[in-house]
Amino acid sequence: MTILVNFFRGALRFLRDADILLLMLCIASSVYGIILIRSITGNVLPYRGEANVQIGAMVIGIFLFILFSYIDIDIIADKSRLLFLFSLALISTLLFWGVGEDDVGRGAWLRFFDIGIQPAEITKIPFIIIIARMIVTYKERRTFNSFMSIVKIFVVFAIIFVFVLQISQDMGTALVYFGVLALMLFAGGMKLRWFAIGAALITAATPLIWDLVLSDKQQNRILAPFDESIDPTRQNELWQPDLSVEAIASGGMWGQGLGNGRITQTPRGLPAQHTDFVLSAAGEELGFIGCMILIALLVAIIVRCVIIGLKSNNPLGMLVCIGCASMIFIQTFMNLGMALGILPVIGVTLPFFSYGGSSIVTCFAAMGIVSGIKMRPKPVRFRNL
Repeated sequence: MTILVNFFRGALRFLRDADILLLMLCIASSVYGIILIRSITGNVLPYRGEANVQIGAMVIGIFLFILFSYIDIDIIADKSRLLFLFSLALISTLLFWGVGEDDVGRGAWLRFFDIGIQPAEITKIPFIIIIARMIVTYKERRTFNSFMSIVKIFVVFAIIFVFVLQISQDMGTALVYFGVLALMLFAGGMKLRWFAIGAALITAATPLIWDLVLSDKQQNRILAPFDESIDPTRQNELWQPDLSVEAIASGGMWGQGLGNGRITQTPRGLPAQHTDFVLSAAGEELGFIGCMILIALLVAIIVRCVIIGLKSNNPLGMLVCIGCASMIFIQTFMNLGMALGILPVIGVTLPFFSYGGSSIVTCFAAMGIVSGIKMRPKPVRFRNL
């Protein structure tokens, strides 16, 4: 009886204090994505039940949203060193059990029967908490803009970045980490001179990274949108972006209808239409209006995270909210840029919409943390800040 009473009390507290609007926005985006995925994969053989997998991932995601709403982020952040080691250990498992696309070669996924887990997606949340904890700690000590504090933050980022880039072999996700770091540092109050110094160092290191880190294929993907001589026949690096733009344009205002996409509904048409190019499917089948609804839902989620962060009197909570909003924003920006042919195709999913269990579960969990920050009052140690 006591357990049942506590359960109902917890449920009532969740409905009263959690951010139900944010949860509804996440569910609406996921359901929209499932409708698109079912439409895309229904006529493209072989059909492997992608929509059913996405439904299962959404259910798990909703559970994690609720669970993470009750987790005290300050307690978790105090274990930032363990989070750092956990992140490195999880990504390192790819050295032994990682598989690539079609389960060939070492890649970014861990495969358990028919379930794929992408460690670099999962570790985005620990990364955000780690960086937020470091910024708040240095601000408490009033050393945030000192040389040593900036170096320590950069070293932590660089280690995780290299692990993701080299072990996971996922340049797109690695760049998401970089963008999240930059926006969190800006929100934390890092002085502009450090951004200028960082930009200068990145510019100076670019030739080395270009020659020593990136493969010829990666180099061509980056250059192709800006240099047509890379793919003059438009049959290699520019093939996917061209088909994507054509699919979006062919939809007009209202689209051709679900299941009727000429480009996204054929096995020899646009590849990865349910993952990297789900916007293209929305444009072809549901038109400009469908794309605008998709974008509006994502913008609403981002804005909601920022609002919760700004209203939080907890510096750590504010930075975590900004970090989660940054993750959604950067992935959205990069994915839309890929689909519109203005950014290189580097395999970044569209949050909540693209097919991928790890991605949707991570997004729901991150939003659950944001909801939890809204639920809790300011910690005692921060009340004088």
